[in-house]
Amino acid sequence: MNGTTGTSGTPARTPARTPGTTGPEETGPKETGLKETGLKETVGRHGIWSAGLRAEDAEGRAERADAVAELEDLGFGAVWLGGSSSTGNARPLLDATSRIVVGTSIQSIWQYGPDTTAAAFAELEATHPGRFVLGLGVSHAKLAEQYRRPYSALVAYLDALDGAGVPADRRALAALGPRTLELSRDRAAGALPYLVTPEHTARARGILGDGPLLAPELKVILDPDAGRARALARDVLALYLALPNYTNNLLRLGFTEDDLTGGGSDRLVDAVFAWGGESRVRDRIATFHAAGADHVALQVINEASRQSLPREEWRRLASLLA
Repeated sequence: MNGTTGTSGTPARTPARTPGTTGPEETGPKETGLKETGLKETVGRHGIWSAGLRAEDAEGRAERADAVAELEDLGFGAVWLGGSSSTGNARPLLDATSRIVVGTSIQSIWQYGPDTTAAAFAELEATHPGRFVLGLGVSHAKLAEQYRRPYSALVAYLDALDGAGVPADRRALAALGPRTLELSRDRAAGALPYLVTPEHTARARGILGDGPLLAPELKVILDPDAGRARALARDVLALYLALPNYTNNLLRLGFTEDDLTGGGSDRLVDAVFAWGGESRVRDRIATFHAAGADHVALQVINEASRQSLPREEWRRLASLLA
């Protein structure tokens, strides 16, 4: 992480530019992206996963623009937009920055057809070349009425994107099981696994091989109190433990049905969260890199709404990872 700080301890930076504007005799900062370097090099080792940054309310747009500009200056290589995000959610963040990669994590294949997605991708590429990654996934049967034969549907979607000219090296897949990891290797730039462990990361690296991007998401609670941290973690886990795509993957990893009850056992919480003081969190993030992750997408969990922007915790993460 290479952000600079001012005397107050908060990052010193130029305010985010208003989308679509430049100075009187300039064209704005030169954008850099995947065309200058490869995806792994561009996104770096750490990024931020945020549901709040994908919000669409007009009142919060300026705050989101300022927050993503600060993340860029803090040295994070990418922001990953949580929930069922889209190119439309990415555009304001790209408008507000000049270097950081913005990716969907993920866009559901059931939400937008491939032709619509390809057209939106082309528009982003024209205005922000090389800075958007299309993260795709099949979502969950409980969340998508159209959910049928998800693997075959994903393959067909990728076929259509190929035909529409969306390059494979600019898309990544939400992949947990072996077949979808293989698809990430063969038909995309890599994989964006969610709610996983270092052991899953090692297995995924074995399937992907050395070349593709492996960018697991990891939830972070910056609280050294075990009781508080685990209680907060269980509040979050309850949603995911009702979704078979996640529970089946956790069972494949050796967890038991007992681990999946009551919001998750201590063993499960400690495996899929990085909680504690700064040194403990730093070490936990490092275990994912040691297992084979190229990039770790860090999702801060605190007492606030998941739609909030935990900017103080983002600054602390940047500092402890420097």
